[in-house]
Amino acid sequence: MAVPKKKMSRSRTRRRKAQWKLNRPGASTCPQCHSPKLPHRACPNCGTYRGREIIDTE
Repeated sequence: MAVPKKKMSRSRTRRRKAQWKLNRPGASTCPQCHSPKLPHRACPNCGTYRGREIIDTE
């Protein structure tokens, strides 16, 4: 079994773990109502996706 030869310092470990961060998902605008929405999803405001009404919003 592979075992590290030297102890890894705290700063080296924390520097590597500092790169594990969350990214905000990119928002796109709806072509119908121009409100922000997640890409490749139906618009929560007007309920359309790729020019067709998918969700009834009334």
